[in-house]
Amino acid sequence: MTHADMILETRGLTREFNGFTAVNGIDLRVRRGTIHALIGPNGAGKTTCFNLLTKFLTPTSGQIFFDGREITRAAPAAIARQGVVRSFQISAVFPHLTPVDNVTIALQRPLGVSYRFWKSSAMVKRLRERALELLGDVGLAAYADVKTVELSYGHKRALEIATTLAMDPVLMLLDEPTQGMGHEDVDRVTALIDKVSKGRTILMVEHNMKMVSSISDTITVLQRGEILAEGDYAAVSANPQVKEAYMGTEDASLAH
Repeated sequence: MTHADMILETRGLTREFNGFTAVNGIDLRVRRGTIHALIGPNGAGKTTCFNLLTKFLTPTSGQIFFDGREITRAAPAAIARQGVVRSFQISAVFPHLTPVDNVTIALQRPLGVSYRFWKSSAMVKRLRERALELLGDVGLAAYADVKTVELSYGHKRALEIATTLAMDPVLMLLDEPTQGMGHEDVDRVTALIDKVSKGRTILMVEHNMKMVSSISDTITVLQRGEILAEGDYAAVSANPQVKEAYMGTEDASLAH
């Protein structure tokens, strides 16, 4: 595998908090065009690692590379412009606007247009059409003009994905996309992530094993801030150390 295949790479990524090492020397390699899941028992360092990759935290040491360029010290806005988009960066959706308005606002951000663009009716029409298309892609066409606050939890998560897609990400970072969902919503969001992964790379932190096993190309298992195992689901779930790490946690069964 060449470096060119890697869209995201970390070398010796480390983060300490008051003497506690939450992430310890992680070398993560995310291959272009794949769905890569970051899993691990509670306290494994998944969230810290994710926050380092999305620039919400600065590493104590180590480096991060996106598409071969070092982004260790880059600001979140700078990496968003390069195409690295974290789902909730824009899913701070406006609850009292409709889904179509929320997606339209997200669409105009990469264009660098301010609210002045609302004065151009042709531009508004074009953006609204694209917003409706994206809502169609995530199964929300029928809810385009409902107030966002009135959407079900699963539909709100689908809207987050639509607003993320509006930024046209090359690398899409999803933080626990199925958290708090019932089976039906989990299945719907899993299918949705699989669908939107075409032509882009997805890195997600996720706890739902069924979801991870069904769509991930590569799974990295963290334990105590270090990589315990990595590979496809078959390899990872057969790993005795992984089985042991999951015993006694809420995710005791890797095969459910």
